[in-house]
Amino acid sequence: MSQTQSVETQLREMILGLDIGPGEKLTERGVEARFAASRTPVRAALLRLETEGLVGREGRGWTVAPIHLGEIEQLSVYREAVEVAAVKLTCQRNDQTGLDGLEALLVSCDARSAREEVHRAGMDFHIELARLSGNDFLFRGVRDAMTRLSRARWLEVRREGARERAWAEHRAILAAVRTGDAETAARLLAAHISGGRERLLASLAADRRGLKARGFAVVAA
Repeated sequence: MSQTQSVETQLREMILGLDIGPGEKLTERGVEARFAASRTPVRAALLRLETEGLVGREGRGWTVAPIHLGEIEQLSVYREAVEVAAVKLTCQRNDQTGLDGLEALLVSCDARSAREEVHRAGMDFHIELARLSGNDFLFRGVRDAMTRLSRARWLEVRREGARERAWAEHRAILAAVRTGDAETAARLLAAHISGGRERLLASLAADRRGLKARGFAVVAA
């Protein structure tokens, strides 16, 4: 792994894990010191994270992007439309080998696993389900939306009962896809995404004061 990849990976994990809070300021020198890295790899890592919407420029420095409630809601609506379209195609293609891979993913990491593993596996499930549609545009749309929603989804994963609910819903969706039941798969997937969106937005809105008290920035629509 290159120094740029190492810094990028560590910074991303710290931002997604909220070790570095939304709205927190970053300097290239500070990142260099924290990761014992040189300036060029640090700058390259920050630029990559900027494309994911996790950091933004502020003068000569950088700021961790705030959690924007309006953006989360819009991205979630977009994600639902794109994922539902993709899962219908996935049902039509009926790639059982690919679906076996999704089954293995759910088996290897269940709701009792560490939060970090559940968070990553949940993202991988949705992205891979879209990839199996065979439509590159839908796949990239889902992947990009999931990346931008990753930090918000991390907050959802931390809630009690969220992991168990998500895994049960993933299994139900996969079962419908395996049988080629596009209507049921689309309905279950839409309910899964919209339900998660409503719970997450309600949680963020209710917890805004607590987040701000810890130095986090949550922006209303």
